[in-house]
Amino acid sequence: MDGTQGHLRVAMIGYAFMGRAHSQAWRVAPRFFDLPLQPEMRVLVGRSRDRAEEAAQHLGWAEVATDWRAVLERDDVDLVDICTPGDTHEEIAVAALEAGKHVLVEKPMANTLAEAERMAAAAERAAAAGVRSMVGFTYRRVPAVALARQMVADGRIGEVRQVRCQYLQDWLADETAPLSWRTDKELAGSGALGDIGAHIVDLTHFVTGQRVATVSGLLDTVVAERPCAESFSGLSGVGGTERGPVTVDDVAIFTGRLESGAPAVFEATRMAWGRKNAMRIEVNGSRGSLAFDFEEMNVLQHYDADARAGEQGFTRIIVTEPQHPYVAAWWPPGHGLGYEHGFVHQAADLVRAVAAGEQPTPSFADGLAVQRVLDAVERSHAEEGRLHRIPENTGTTLEGAAR
Repeated sequence: MDGTQGHLRVAMIGYAFMGRAHSQAWRVAPRFFDLPLQPEMRVLVGRSRDRAEEAAQHLGWAEVATDWRAVLERDDVDLVDICTPGDTHEEIAVAALEAGKHVLVEKPMANTLAEAERMAAAAERAAAAGVRSMVGFTYRRVPAVALARQMVADGRIGEVRQVRCQYLQDWLADETAPLSWRTDKELAGSGALGDIGAHIVDLTHFVTGQRVATVSGLLDTVVAERPCAESFSGLSGVGGTERGPVTVDDVAIFTGRLESGAPAVFEATRMAWGRKNAMRIEVNGSRGSLAFDFEEMNVLQHYDADARAGEQGFTRIIVTEPQHPYVAAWWPPGHGLGYEHGFVHQAADLVRAVAAGEQPTPSFADGLAVQRVLDAVERSHAEEGRLHRIPENTGTTLEGAAR
């Protein structure tokens, strides 16, 4: 399915933080990128019609619906964009694929490994009929990250010897911050591990071109009880007098090895005061290193070990040149991009893949690979850090070129 008369008609389910980012992407992508299909923001789906109508007016959707199942039966919807909590991903995604709709689902792909396996199987079946699916790991599409991927693939740092990857946030460091669906295991599946740990696992897979093969993990819930929320805006909320339990992890720390045997260290925490969105990766190779921190998202650090003695040191690459991935569509050199641009690049790449009849990346198989790592970390923690080997995926797509 590739739309009608050059259009790709989108239904988005959910309209909170991620829904706003995805709406921005669907609006902007065709205005900065030359796309073979025109995204059409057809219908926004939410449980409350009044709130959905208010969101649709602000975000630019043509109409609203309250029953996502009915939306899947419509002939004027080509793609379903799932921006709901993780406990709903499997049901919606599988039903959409079986209805012949292309699917974009937010990360983590699912709350459990079993759910992710069923979603990947459904995606594989649907692909045979030309139906495409993608997981929303948007940090792959930050130009500096895409450049790091290219440089590793081109051998610029030689053989990968070691990786360290962190995602540090502080929005739950205050113990008075209230409960939300992200602190509820039934809704979120896990805490820092799935919410932001999923990103650094996928980031490592993407940049190095290798999967995590083994892990040993530790999880910790630092604040076991929080106020119940009276209101929310984005990630921040106001708590009341009643309190309830936190049923997910606040901190996830795990070590492991890549497929080549190179050691890797991971840390995901929402308790790091002063770190707002510090997603970091450093890859050390036989000929140099690369380092990236999302809090300086337009910069990639490169150390060339082959440089002459006395001239070695990290080079600060400002990733805003037209030669860099995605950047030619935007501003003159030196005019940096922001958080929302990764979502725009994601929308553009997905539209191109659908129009070309190609599998977009990251695929559901790629999402399953991440889920297998998360599951192994949880099982390792439950067994006091015992080493777990990650089963190999089949039919996966690690490549995925940046446009």
